[in-house]
Amino acid sequence: MIAVFNWLVFGMAGNLNYTFVLLTGISFWMLCILAIHQVKLSVEKNDSATIHQTILVFFVINILVSLTVYASIVWEIGQINPYRYQGNYQKYFIGTGDYIKGLTFDTSTTNAVISALGVIYFLFQRKNMLTLLCMIVLLLTGSNFTNLLLCCTLLYVFFFQSNKDQKSMIIICFVMLVTFLVKVSPQNNQYVTAAWQKVFNIQKRDKKNEKAAIPITERPDSVLTITERKEKFAQLYLDSINISLAKKNTKKPLPGTSITAGIMGRPVIPGDSIHTPKFQHRNDTNASEKKLVQFIKSNTDQLRISSHLLKQAKLPGKLVALQQTFRFFTQHPAKIFTGTGIGKFSSKLAFRATAMNLTGGYPAKLVYINDDFKSNHLDLYLFYFTDKDDYHSVMNSPNSTYDQLLSEYGLAGLLSFVIFYLVFFAKQVKKHAAAIPVILFMLGAFFIEYWFEQLSVVIFFELLILLNIKETTVNKNNATS
Repeated sequence: MIAVFNWLVFGMAGNLNYTFVLLTGISFWMLCILAIHQVKLSVEKNDSATIHQTILVFFVINILVSLTVYASIVWEIGQINPYRYQGNYQKYFIGTGDYIKGLTFDTSTTNAVISALGVIYFLFQRKNMLTLLCMIVLLLTGSNFTNLLLCCTLLYVFFFQSNKDQKSMIIICFVMLVTFLVKVSPQNNQYVTAAWQKVFNIQKRDKKNEKAAIPITERPDSVLTITERKEKFAQLYLDSINISLAKKNTKKPLPGTSITAGIMGRPVIPGDSIHTPKFQHRNDTNASEKKLVQFIKSNTDQLRISSHLLKQAKLPGKLVALQQTFRFFTQHPAKIFTGTGIGKFSSKLAFRATAMNLTGGYPAKLVYINDDFKSNHLDLYLFYFTDKDDYHSVMNSPNSTYDQLLSEYGLAGLLSFVIFYLVFFAKQVKKHAAAIPVILFMLGAFFIEYWFEQLSVVIFFELLILLNIKETTVNKNNATS
């Protein structure tokens, strides 16, 4: 209703391209309604044991798929820990988790959120092995924001909704997380620290002295100037030449002589130095990124952030996106009640309608890019995702369900979501029910992505809540009868 109201009031009825966007957006919401209806029917018609068994099978398959992908990476590189493997131009390294997409084959973030829900679900089902396996899959995805949300949720469970055994499992999960960040993937730990410093504007002490103490070949490109990057490349090139010459000048044993293994030891062929170019990240611009760069060049006046005409704040992109939304409504207060309109500011549909394959395909003849979207969230997205791979992160993505509801549907849309969705579920859930931690976790997860347009995480969330409501209702009826 809100979307149709905006379509009529803002005079978009005569715009064929936007009308197609409107119909596409409405169809997405209809699918969401149909999905929760089908989930509700399934929960009502099937007994709880059957549903629990189905959920278990789903997670087992998801775990197997995730571990199989991880095993294939290990097989490819010949090392057990790809999170510290810098070979092949750092194809894996800190980005290894991006390949762990799970059964949905969507993104690693989707797998991370589903696995985190699995940790909570199996914790209350008292299936310790599956709890740990879901935690392992979550860690393998390398989703720091999801890890943070799960930690907050588990802390709530630890203090308010757990017995002795569950507390032990929560402690084990925390130990696994710390071990992963410290031993398996310390780069993720450094990334989290850097993001934390950006959010709270924390400056490093003795930054110049720290830089001077670390050789330029060991410092990441993200902290180097253009001149320093050139110097680093030259140094790595010279190092590779020196290694090559050293191999050629290695003295060979004279004919007729032999090396006694017990005295001289086994001859060792020196391996490649990690300072050589192939152990450094290579920022290749693929065809899709070239298309985005060309789009920026063609729209410099409206894309001031990605064109580097406007200095970008030192905050994560997700927080900057929220600032853009609030700033927009201060400049256009009349739109605060019903928003800008579906697909006009912050949604997967808005990105899809650009026909630049940002979130899937779209007919090129029906391209629609609203100016408000172009100069705000699209500009911000292009700034981060046409730059170095270091910036390609969930923290820098403008995607957020809350942002989508507020910017495109206004206060009416956001309040409708709170009252008719969140409050509805909250009222149905009993005190100390297992659904409470699931709801708390999803309240944070809605900041991560446009989940209603993916039909994956939200459907599973609704299944867990409706199943818990059914079980608590049955238990209450049995107790009173």
